[in-house]
Amino acid sequence: MKEYRTDLALESISEIQEQHRGFSQKQRGEYFQITEIRITDSETGKAFGKPEGTYITLSGESLSGFSAHYPEMTEEFAQELRKLLPEEGLVFVAGLGNQHITPDALGVQTVDKIIATRHLQKELAQEEEEFLKQLRPVSALAGGVLGQTGIESAELIQAVCREIRPSVVIAVDALACTAPERLGRTIQIADTGIAPGSGVSNHRKALNRETLGIPVIGIGVPTVINARYFSETAPDMTVAPRDIDRLITQAAHLLGCGINLAVHPEMHYADIANF
Repeated sequence: MKEYRTDLALESISEIQEQHRGFSQKQRGEYFQITEIRITDSETGKAFGKPEGTYITLSGESLSGFSAHYPEMTEEFAQELRKLLPEEGLVFVAGLGNQHITPDALGVQTVDKIIATRHLQKELAQEEEEFLKQLRPVSALAGGVLGQTGIESAELIQAVCREIRPSVVIAVDALACTAPERLGRTIQIADTGIAPGSGVSNHRKALNRETLGIPVIGIGVPTVINARYFSETAPDMTVAPRDIDRLITQAAHLLGCGINLAVHPEMHYADIANF
């Protein structure tokens, strides 16, 4: 069967991992099955088709449902993300995708859940609420796609970064996968950034340290799969789960809450829920 594009590092692993020393894999997790992959040299990265860096994959039950352990899952995701964040500085959360196409709306809906605090620094300077003063500065933006704006996502994000000078960009986008069992059940966090549209052969300019000059953390959930994974005679088209509306809503909520917890370690899930 023809090999199709996947955005998941975990799906890029095959027998070649035994042929390269620049590769490591660790397992952990309580509410997710967590796999951390590290690619440490360019030769190994080329073999995997992924840049050098760290890829953390959280796998579990469908994100379209509401688990009894939802708060714990959110906290565990936040803990994994926090490991990749710089300790200080402004965090810029960029939501990629098209809000009018449901499988591509994950980044946009996630940004809606982000607690933006950058503008509060001056406003709270004279206030006595110490807890609010301790919140890390955060900015968030979902700028749409090229077909809507005539502006590449990377161009827009570069312009914003020049103005606000963040210490890190967190880019959230929908991903493509090859294994049906990972569809809507997997979260990937990568310190290598993100290439918008690559999973559906709609390549746009990458968002990474090379293009932005600062660390870029890519976060995504696979929401689509190529129909020919199921049959070579199927049309060459991208398909999404039947419950895609609920999946996007629930996954965006978990990612948004988790990002808030990761950048504001003083807060707990109950605090985020109140916001």
